[in-house]
Amino acid sequence: MLQRAHRWNAMERTPHILVVDDHREIRELLAKYLAKNGMRVSTASGGPEMRQVMRSASIDLVVLDIMMPGEDGLSLCRQLRQASEIPVVLLTAVSEETDRIVGLELGADDYVTKPFSPRELLARIRAILRRSAAVPRPAAEGENARYRFERWTLDTARRTLIDEDGNEALLGTAEFRLLLAFVTRPGMVLTRDQLLDITAGRAAQVFDRSIDNLVSRLRRRIERDPQHPTLIKTIWGDGYSFAAKVEMLP
Repeated sequence: MLQRAHRWNAMERTPHILVVDDHREIRELLAKYLAKNGMRVSTASGGPEMRQVMRSASIDLVVLDIMMPGEDGLSLCRQLRQASEIPVVLLTAVSEETDRIVGLELGADDYVTKPFSPRELLARIRAILRRSAAVPRPAAEGENARYRFERWTLDTARRTLIDEDGNEALLGTAEFRLLLAFVTRPGMVLTRDQLLDITAGRAAQVFDRSIDNLVSRLRRRIERDPQHPTLIKTIWGDGYSFAAKVEMLP
């Protein structure tokens, strides 16, 4: 399994960037440039090497080329997002607008079009790391964790939400990620921007009010009375807070 993201703090350690691209020249160029600018860099030529690096190292951000033979960047982005919150920056060709949109919908945080300036990529990486560090950390998290709150049990390994009678509530990918953000941060006030960063990355810039619509959909799934919510509280002027008591099950 891919590891969870460790929120980067400039005061703690050097950020570790993984560059995944099947072109050796691009990998070496980016590795040299990013290392020169104060970052630790690992490289991979494709999916197998990417997974090998991530099993052995704590990665803070992945730079991922879309156009690769075998497992392409979109399928790898999907795998990353299903297993972790590690930020992803896509490298795309100018003509790949559809792929860029799909990548953002899969949860990529940003993209840079080829040919690109390493300086621009560095600036985007630093901006994402700053934004990622600003999101409140979960109280507890795990790839195979189960969380109980009110009458619900959320199983992150099976990506299921089960009520006290054993009935499953169907959750879309975005709804699942939003609920996971809430149950791992109970009682914290999360702004719309923070929730969008957690659930959608750069896609948040495309859909201005998407977080409010997403919260409304999730309330219809889990609240006894969505019109008078008791679990997901609106904090006027700030954002939302998960008011339920959350228990992490063994």
